[in-house]
Amino acid sequence: MPAFVGNIKIVSVGSSAIVQFGDAIFLSPKSTSKTFAGSGSFNTGDFPLTNSGLNMTNTLDNDVIDDTVTKTL
Repeated sequence: MPAFVGNIKIVSVGSSAIVQFGDAIFLSPKSTSKTFAGSGSFNTGDFPLTNSGLNMTNTLDNDVIDDTVTKTL
């Protein structure tokens, strides 16, 4: 069925978002990301206490592709 679209305002569109007008059979947003963090980085709670001493986060990544995002029909 045809769609009649009035005035629109798009402020921002994220990396895996979809903006679609009219008819669509298949919508599939895809995105990937990689996070590096040292010890004690993702602690939650009111009073976190971590004793990690000397630490290093290895961010050296020799492989070219970690997670492939492919188009599927």
